[in-house]
Amino acid sequence: MRIKLEAGWFSYIESGDAGEVVLLLHALGRSAADWQPVIDRLGAAYRVLALDMRGHGDSCRPGVYSFEVMRDDVLEFVDALGLDRFHLIGHSMGATTSILFAERWPDRLDRLVLEDTPPPSGRESIPPPPDQPEEPVAFDWPLIGSIVDQLNHPDPSWWTDLDRITAPTLIIAGGKDSFIDQAELAETARLIPNADLVTIEAGHHIHTGKPDEFTSAVMTFLTE
Repeated sequence: MRIKLEAGWFSYIESGDAGEVVLLLHALGRSAADWQPVIDRLGAAYRVLALDMRGHGDSCRPGVYSFEVMRDDVLEFVDALGLDRFHLIGHSMGATTSILFAERWPDRLDRLVLEDTPPPSGRESIPPPPDQPEEPVAFDWPLIGSIVDQLNHPDPSWWTDLDRITAPTLIIAGGKDSFIDQAELAETARLIPNADLVTIEAGHHIHTGKPDEFTSAVMTFLTE
């Protein structure tokens, strides 16, 4: 499906027609289709929406990229669909975007799920990407430089504003095989007022590596 927002056309997947809405935000370089194992499982109980974020999938490639503009895209998307409140699930880049959304508009979320992602801390320096990819990629290459710059120089408020998140929050950690600092995930759970942390030993890509365990944890959380 497609919808026209300020930046251009955005593509998204929609499944199920049950009352409560679950919105899924994907990782850097992925697309809404990356969530298909979860969509198939959640669709029987929820109205599930998975958005191709700007520069990804079949969505627009406006050339302007940051976590903040992606956060604002989410607000414009849910407003355009007339969604007042919803559940938000994000992975990696999508989880950082979800954190910023939850800090800025806490009253819009019923529940928040973060997959193996704390706010960027800047503790590790990521080398800048080359001007051009070595081989074709399925996303807009310039977004890499913008996101890497923010990962290396994050806004400190992304951490200090965690206490503004009011939605019950589930952080699903990937465990010892993940490249994400698991101690930072624990710190994120401590700083969000109503957050739980569970670990599924699957590395960073939990929802594709162990979709049954991931979805079971999410479903249990959403129905508590």
